[in-house]
Amino acid sequence: MKKLLIVESPTKSRTISQYLKGVKVIASFGHIKDLPTSRLGVDIENEFTPKYRIIKGKEKVVKEIKKNAKDADEVYLGTDPDREGEAIAYHISQEIKNDNIKRVLMYEMTKDGVQEAFNNSGSIDYKRVNSQMARRILDRLVGYKVSPILWKVIRRGLSAGRVQSVALRFICEREEVIESFKPKEYWVVMGVFMSDKKEFTLNLSKIDNKKPEISSEKIYQEIKDKMLKEAFSVLGVKSSEVKKRPPPPYITSSLQQDASRFLNFSAKQTMATAQRLFEGVELGEKGQVGLITYMRTDAVRVSEKAKKEAKSYIKDKFGTEFIPEKPYVYKSKASSQGAHEAIRPTSVGRNPDAVKQYLKSNEYRLYKLIWKRFLASQMAEARYKVISLKIKGGRFLFQGESRKIVFSGYRKVFSEREEEVKELPLLKKGEDVQIKEIKGEQKFTQPKSRYTEGTLIKELEAKGIGRPSTYAPIVSTILDRGYIKKEKGYLYPLELGRKVNKILVEKFPEIFNEKFTAQIEKELDEVETGKKEWKKVIEDFFLPFSKKLKDVEENIAVLKKNFEQPTGEKCPVCGAPLVIKEGRYGKFISCSRYPECKYRKPLDEEVLDEKCPVCGAPLIIKRGRYGKFIACSRYPKCKYTKPYSLGIKCSNCDGEILERVSKKGKVYYPCSNPECKEVYWYKPVPVKCEKCGHPFMLLKKYKGKEYLECPECKYRKKYP
Repeated sequence: MKKLLIVESPTKSRTISQYLKGVKVIASFGHIKDLPTSRLGVDIENEFTPKYRIIKGKEKVVKEIKKNAKDADEVYLGTDPDREGEAIAYHISQEIKNDNIKRVLMYEMTKDGVQEAFNNSGSIDYKRVNSQMARRILDRLVGYKVSPILWKVIRRGLSAGRVQSVALRFICEREEVIESFKPKEYWVVMGVFMSDKKEFTLNLSKIDNKKPEISSEKIYQEIKDKMLKEAFSVLGVKSSEVKKRPPPPYITSSLQQDASRFLNFSAKQTMATAQRLFEGVELGEKGQVGLITYMRTDAVRVSEKAKKEAKSYIKDKFGTEFIPEKPYVYKSKASSQGAHEAIRPTSVGRNPDAVKQYLKSNEYRLYKLIWKRFLASQMAEARYKVISLKIKGGRFLFQGESRKIVFSGYRKVFSEREEEVKELPLLKKGEDVQIKEIKGEQKFTQPKSRYTEGTLIKELEAKGIGRPSTYAPIVSTILDRGYIKKEKGYLYPLELGRKVNKILVEKFPEIFNEKFTAQIEKELDEVETGKKEWKKVIEDFFLPFSKKLKDVEENIAVLKKNFEQPTGEKCPVCGAPLVIKEGRYGKFISCSRYPECKYRKPLDEEVLDEKCPVCGAPLIIKRGRYGKFIACSRYPKCKYTKPYSLGIKCSNCDGEILERVSKKGKVYYPCSNPECKEVYWYKPVPVKCEKCGHPFMLLKKYKGKEYLECPECKYRKKYP
């Protein structure tokens, strides 16, 4: 009997092929169908029926799948066990002609995991397919209906997203709070006390049973003088042992947050690396093995088999005292999928250092983080000796707490940094203490920090926005669109992003807000569980949405005028006011009567000393689709142009190095000589290398700091 298994990834297919003898495994290379890119692709008049098409370039893949399916007696669809994977499986099933199709849900790429999934195959979950389809249709309706409004008001090529625009709103609103924040002065007061030659420090916590409000140095000095005259004694003392449970194993959001915090990974980088660890890594003689379980999950459940393996490992490596008295039960969110497990190593016995030689640097670092977190989640609690102390003198109450670890427990494997606190003395209630010194520290209130990728994902998860498979695309999309930038780990809104956000929030406040977006996510979950019908969810959304669209489109001229910035100059062609507009390649000055009058000129154009060889007019630097170029200032009457050169000679020939922009928007620096293949992806700077004399060096950046590197000998130096 011929059996065929279809998965998305070639890597996954190679891993699985080792475990299923007699089964042919092929890959679909991701989705094979999607909505068309050139039009809406949703029949609104016919109950929002989607018009899926074979993705351009996937025709050969689909043809190969059909051919193999036709020759097979049984076809198994082993795409990822989530909504996207279910949609891929459904679309494949539509294309192949075979009545014996089964669905396989594989949560780990190991021999046992694959064979167990294969032996317990089922059918396609159409409720999950409908949930994914509803999300795709909703996103398409928002994107294709709202984006043209942004084109008319700002410029063509912009886009709005149902979920991404809410994330953009969070970032813009946080920036507004930071910009409007006015810091206030306050003072932190500490008392240094003595008892039996033991010195300890406590913080001032109350004055007259109220929280102290010390807003200036003058007030601090007045309070300090009064404190030094008081007699202090112990008001209360408490010694206890406190236990701290380990954190649960990772889910998608917490993995992305910790990878951002500890490894400086972007969410996109984290998920791409985790995908490789899940699909399989070549481990020498052991072949290709999946190192972690499925990485898109919001459940913290762990299988009994994994728990037993972890318990045995902990006992052998650390001793029985590191095994918890009772197994922990971590609670998942009510909306989480019960069949999923937390993200964990497929075998805890596969120590990160044992497989390090087979992994790339990022794979090793992420695997080590996942391995440590899972192992810690199955270990005993950490125990601390805690001493709480209160000292009072007159109106002033000082207090503090010290923690000393008495048993490391799970911290032996996984621990975050904790501030060192000097152990407080165990005094007696009523005991007199001597005040030795009063210290005051001036501080100022700080606004909330800007979001990092990790904290933004944490906020989205807390508000119920997005799901495990969407967190990374949400952040990467608004970065790629140029709405925000990432600098030293923090996310800043750009001017373009603020303009887009202003339009969306002002004109569609009911849609681009956290409560509405979270409600849609909840309804999509209900579609997956069969509680709601997918067409009803879209209909309830689209009716008020279409009315709002109509209102906005009727007032588009007014909205457009509000976003135009007058220059105070008159158009030399028709006399109408000139305004600053946003174009695909930056800002420019245009006639306010456009398109009736098509006069336009660059904003702050750079005039060169050179003259046009055709007409004698000054040459200027302009920006086009493929970057900067030099043109005649009398354009379009004179159409003379030439490439923009950095003025640096190519080290390979007699040509000069140019500055260009690729189709994907990446700046690069090729040689002007078409026969020379020299290309640099970092900006050449006219500084000679001190080591080898190379005529220029390259300007690079690492962790926000710029430096120069020689392209010949790789010598580096600080910049500037």
